[in-house]
Amino acid sequence: MSKKVLNFKTLLAILLVAAIFPWNHANAEIAKNTFDPFEKSIDEVANALSSKQITSEELVEYYLKRIEAFDKQGPAINSIITINNQALETAKALDTERKSKGPRGKLHGIPFVVKDNFDVVGMPTTAGSVALKDAYPTKNSFTVQKLIDAGAIVIAKTNMSELAASYGRLGYSSMGGLTLNPYNLNRDASGSSSGSAAAVAANFAVFGLGTDTSGSVRGPANVTGLVGIRPTLGLTSRSGVVPSSLSLDVTGPLARSVTDASSVLTAMAGTDKEDKATKFAKNHVQDYANALDVSSLKHARIGVATDFFGDNAEVDAITNQAIAKMKSMGTAVVPVTFSEQTKYLWTPILGPIGDAEFKRQFEKYLSTLPFGAPKTLQKVIDISESPEVLNSATPVNPARLEGLKTALAQADTLYSKEYKNIINKEIPVTREEITKIMKDNKLDALVFPTMSCPASNRFDKEDPTFVCTAYDTYTASYVASTTGFPEVTVPAGTVEAGVPVGISFLGTVYSEQKLLDLAYSFEQATKARTVPVNTPKLTQ
Repeated sequence: MSKKVLNFKTLLAILLVAAIFPWNHANAEIAKNTFDPFEKSIDEVANALSSKQITSEELVEYYLKRIEAFDKQGPAINSIITINNQALETAKALDTERKSKGPRGKLHGIPFVVKDNFDVVGMPTTAGSVALKDAYPTKNSFTVQKLIDAGAIVIAKTNMSELAASYGRLGYSSMGGLTLNPYNLNRDASGSSSGSAAAVAANFAVFGLGTDTSGSVRGPANVTGLVGIRPTLGLTSRSGVVPSSLSLDVTGPLARSVTDASSVLTAMAGTDKEDKATKFAKNHVQDYANALDVSSLKHARIGVATDFFGDNAEVDAITNQAIAKMKSMGTAVVPVTFSEQTKYLWTPILGPIGDAEFKRQFEKYLSTLPFGAPKTLQKVIDISESPEVLNSATPVNPARLEGLKTALAQADTLYSKEYKNIINKEIPVTREEITKIMKDNKLDALVFPTMSCPASNRFDKEDPTFVCTAYDTYTASYVASTTGFPEVTVPAGTVEAGVPVGISFLGTVYSEQKLLDLAYSFEQATKARTVPVNTPKLTQ
């Protein structure tokens, strides 16, 4: 073969390669710009990051644009208290780390929101109280640090019921005002983890963290179409979190799917030497998402807690349809009832515990804050009653203020016979009752409507379409709170007013995997989650 022919063929090959590579590069750029994080799961976002369809920096920018468009403007969901001004820099650093070392795991570079009672360095921990607006912690809470170590990015801190108690104003605080439900602006987002729930539902982040004392993860998840997990008491740490009542408090995830919530629970759970309740957590944590069993309902046996029906026809209908669906999948269903006390645990157990524990535990937390922050409950009350706060656009809920005064007056009840009797006798009796019901009936879980009524009217605006005959729509939540048992809520349907309704799966200690399997099996069979109408996809 002549040299001329060889050169011609070589030139032709070069031209072909030159023609192909720009085309591939251009298409790579197109592919990069076509990934839309809207409603995407952790795995989908992680895959997009790994395949260079998007960067963490671009992800943060995307969510910040959504927060700007929908949280303070437009529908004004008002779920965010503080934006993390370091989020973009953190994202850039994680992008660089990904290039040089690879990802730390599936959460590497993924933004999340944090309820504003978790400590995050560089941001105040207000717990919704304007009295704590300058309370900057010196280290991250244990659970937040675990997620940061996994590569996740705190993009913002979220609004909540003031100091994690609603007192009739669900999702309202003097620091953040009122959070609205992105599905229906006339309804609330429950409480007290309202901000995290509304933010995740509105696609302001991939997932969120909340706390649950008597329903504060489950209620907000229920009314915003999310999966919420109240883990076994002691599976996740509470250190670095403003306490409400440590006999009842847990931290847990809020996410748009069972898989996502399971992934976050795996990342945040574990033993923390600063929280004695978590001593045995390390023996129980597992990769919940990896082990999910879509066929679990086929072989399951569930107990339907009939005591928690009857307060709203639409909720009952959706729950009954969910149970019928499970039966059609092969699930065995057994109706169960509780003792008179267990039907309503607030008055005999939860209320007195909260009143007894709050002051001492809250002040112990305040003692960890730097100079300048309030150190006593009395000081928080004084600031809350100051003319500056009382005359502001968002004064402290008067009923919440009275609750703080009650806690101040009842602090000594921590040593009372009544309190000791509740802790040492009444709580164990309730645990035994639930355990016996499950054992006698060979149940995998108890099932019930997470809340007996849909999302309620926001406190400042009447919605005549709201119907509820319940004295307390959160009654079912108190069983897990009292026993320390885990509960998972998953979307089951939507009422005529447009707000979601969820069902709960409750089990005994450390049965998270079984509950998540059941919830996942139900979720995949029903696909009941819808997208909020008030926070749609942004047009480019």
